[in-house]
Amino acid sequence: MSGFVFPNELHVIWTVMIVLYPYTTGMVAGAFIVSSLYHVFGITRLRPIARFSLVSSFAFLLFATFPLLIHLGHPERAFNIMITPHFTSAMSGFGFVYMIYGILVFLEIWFCYRADFISHHTAAGGIVKAIYYVLLLGVTEQNEHTDQVDHKMVKALAGVGIPVACILHGYVGFLFGSIKANPWWSTPLMFIIFIFSAVVSGISVLIFLYQFVNWLRKSAIDQDALDVMARLLWGFMIVAVVLELMELLSLAYEQTERWAVLKFLITGPLWYTYVVFQLLICSLGSFLLLSFVTLIRLPKRLSNLLIFISSILLLGQVLLMRWNVVIGGQLVSRSYRGFTSFLPGIFEKEGLVVAAVIFIIPFLLLRQFDKIFPFFTPDIRKSNA
Repeated sequence: MSGFVFPNELHVIWTVMIVLYPYTTGMVAGAFIVSSLYHVFGITRLRPIARFSLVSSFAFLLFATFPLLIHLGHPERAFNIMITPHFTSAMSGFGFVYMIYGILVFLEIWFCYRADFISHHTAAGGIVKAIYYVLLLGVTEQNEHTDQVDHKMVKALAGVGIPVACILHGYVGFLFGSIKANPWWSTPLMFIIFIFSAVVSGISVLIFLYQFVNWLRKSAIDQDALDVMARLLWGFMIVAVVLELMELLSLAYEQTERWAVLKFLITGPLWYTYVVFQLLICSLGSFLLLSFVTLIRLPKRLSNLLIFISSILLLGQVLLMRWNVVIGGQLVSRSYRGFTSFLPGIFEKEGLVVAAVIFIIPFLLLRQFDKIFPFFTPDIRKSNA
């Protein structure tokens, strides 16, 4: 603690779990948008990764609310926002957006994998056959007409899901940006910055997983799909970083009382996490690596290695961005004359160990999902997915 801080500001209330929450939801929205780029916008070079990105989005979605539930003193009360909605509450609105988005993703996966379920139903017997019959709702017919219907439904659901995915994560930025009393958060650009950084984290985690899974399986990477994702990552990363820097530069140019305190926040408590690690190492480093990959013809092995390193750097960059926004915004006293300090716990309820476990679970779940929803199949180019 330094300077004058009010007594009720000595402790940071929103800690590691509130950092992890927007980070996870960002991966949900970002991964879904990558899938939609193929289904809706027809970027056929993303076909090999389309089903993988869709299932990845669903896996992260299942655990996106866990950090919030752990943060609550009475997590069972979270369901009250669904049964007693308050339509002027941003959190209540999030509950309904989360539910609608979950239904959309589940239905899209069902239509996307319906042909696979029919094949498993035909080949299976006993209880497994009955399970697939129930999963298919008794409709086991497959022909050219049903394949066309499935494809149209996937496209329609993906089209509806794009704005819902943006609202799902953009709402978090809206929640922070609408808190006028906090000079670090109060900006209408926060909504847009969170959306673009979500796409960056979603593409980054897909690149990381795609290369890692294929390395484990010792299988070949679809180079076209990887190159397209690298270019998309480069573009979205530039937009996300520029938006954040433009917001900061506009404050510096205005020289208002907000900048007077934020200048000391950036050069003081957030110097290493924001300036050194987020901007210089992760943002600038990944920008240079992806620029080499995109603008210069490199050997494929070197190019893929640089893309892989860039994905890790950008996953760290988005995590640091969430940390600097959530934690950094709470370090400033409302007196504008002091700062508090924060050091995360290790084994606490909202400590680093619990956060790491929650973050790792979706990755482990994906391994099991592959047995039900195969990510990569030999005839992926011929399927309706």
